[in-house]
Amino acid sequence: MVFRRRSVPGRVSEGEADAPFVQEALSHLDSLYGTALRLTRRPQDAEDLVQDTYLKAFRAAHQFERGTNLKAWLFTILHNTFRNMRRQDGRNPVDVDSEAVERAADDRPGEHTPEQLLIRATLEPELQAALEAVPDAFRQALWLRDVEELSYAEIAQALDIPIGTVMSRISRGRRALYDGLQARRAASARRTMAR
Repeated sequence: MVFRRRSVPGRVSEGEADAPFVQEALSHLDSLYGTALRLTRRPQDAEDLVQDTYLKAFRAAHQFERGTNLKAWLFTILHNTFRNMRRQDGRNPVDVDSEAVERAADDRPGEHTPEQLLIRATLEPELQAALEAVPDAFRQALWLRDVEELSYAEIAQALDIPIGTVMSRISRGRRALYDGLQARRAASARRTMAR
């Protein structure tokens, strides 16, 4: 007797990451990489994180329900993978030669990550500085909502936090961003007047 897996309507069959699914999933590569870079702060780690995310997504394509938000599903995988990597890193601490780090920083003043360069090129300096000053947890939720345009429920799923926490973080993040912008603009106006 041969057992066959019954196909669930609206799902990709197991072992079948069909071309439209793959094409749509890969269309979110830049968004995933930008978020991975924000999380890891290193291009190599961001590339590894995105690669692991796609590997897991393609292996689990049969679990994806067609008609739902693929982008949110991919972001959930990305954030879960990142959390798992951080947990694992915590168990395997890395020895760091702080003197070597300081020498490397001194050797390359002014160099920035691709994300930082992109932000600097596209945002006003005051906005960029205010955004970088927003605490990481608030900045993540704010970015997923206002830039990636995920719903509150999708952000809650991606970050594995309650929806109320998502709304609170977005609200507090927007407030911190607004306050930071106001403070920077006021300081800039004072400097202009002092000249």
